[in-house]
Amino acid sequence: MRVLAALSGGVDSAVAAARAVDAGHEVVGVHLALSRSRDQFRTGSRGCCSIEDAGDARRAADVLGIPFYVWDLSERFEDTVVTDFLAEYEAGRTPNPCVRCNEHIKFEALLDKALALGFDAVCTGHYARVVTVPTAAGTVRELHRSANLAKDQSYVLAVMGEERLGRVIFPLGDVVSKDEVRAEAAARGLGVSAKPDSYDICFVADGDTPRFLRERLGSRPGDVVDTDGRVVGRHDGAYAFTVGQRKGLSIGHPAPDGKPRYVLEVEPVGNRVVVGSADELDVDRVVAEGAVVFGGAMPVDGSTRAADDALRGAGAWVACLAQVRAHGDAVEATARAMPGGRLEIVVDGRLRGVAPGQSVVLYDGTRVLGQATISRAERRSAPVAAAR
Repeated sequence: MRVLAALSGGVDSAVAAARAVDAGHEVVGVHLALSRSRDQFRTGSRGCCSIEDAGDARRAADVLGIPFYVWDLSERFEDTVVTDFLAEYEAGRTPNPCVRCNEHIKFEALLDKALALGFDAVCTGHYARVVTVPTAAGTVRELHRSANLAKDQSYVLAVMGEERLGRVIFPLGDVVSKDEVRAEAAARGLGVSAKPDSYDICFVADGDTPRFLRERLGSRPGDVVDTDGRVVGRHDGAYAFTVGQRKGLSIGHPAPDGKPRYVLEVEPVGNRVVVGSADELDVDRVVAEGAVVFGGAMPVDGSTRAADDALRGAGAWVACLAQVRAHGDAVEATARAMPGGRLEIVVDGRLRGVAPGQSVVLYDGTRVLGQATISRAERRSAPVAAAR
């Protein structure tokens, strides 16, 4: 096959490309230039897609003996990922920019352009597995967690959908240890073998997200209130807070019980942040929109009935595990797909600190069933602040 290997400049993508070459594919390397400030370097292990990374990607391609190109997708990245990031925080939601990048850049813009140029597939260094399952009607492709659960990236890949699974290659999906990848890179003479992993948000290279938001959205002072509406502190912009947050609240009045307080709700219209106890973060139900469902795993339920424990024996309800953070724990749940791309999830295990805007991914063991963006979470003890 003709394979386009996305080379980020890190060790994972370099080894993935090398394995694609070993598999006999005709491989071409491409680095995605996503930053408009190409003179900025990463700070330690933060960020990615800097000019330093482009150089590392080129050197990896030279070692592998494959053609190499740089594609400038910075305008598309700014218009989709960064703009969405700012708009979501401004609306009081908590986005995951890695999910949006995979959706709009790596498995939309990159894959679509690769197919238009005659490539058969795109190869990346993501930790996930594509499993082909034979059925009476043909074959079904499933997205599964990687063998290395500590590095698993199926959570941020679920948004790509089933159709694209036949056009992607994840050579590192069966790798059980990152040390194995680094050792292989060193044995192949790849200079990135000891390069630190990037983390945090790639376009916030210093890791200071509140500062980045203030620079883009401006200062908007407002009140921090408890669930009775009493003002307990001030903030410089409600957009900089997320449900479940404990640090940085600047609360001047201690809670009556002396225990820490957490963000329970962000109110963009009133520019208020509502805080309360840890127990008030527990969630019973989640409603999510824009669902991507794999392989008919969740038939759409046309009923207009609201979620209720008594209904969960119906055939549309599926027992699953629900995960709301990239490296968070998956908890037992029951879910159904609703018309209009909506998922309704009843939580059986303990789920805490769920924010609108987060992705929820449903699993059956290691298999991804579906993904959607959380629009509402209902708590066991729902906080209601005093009237505005």
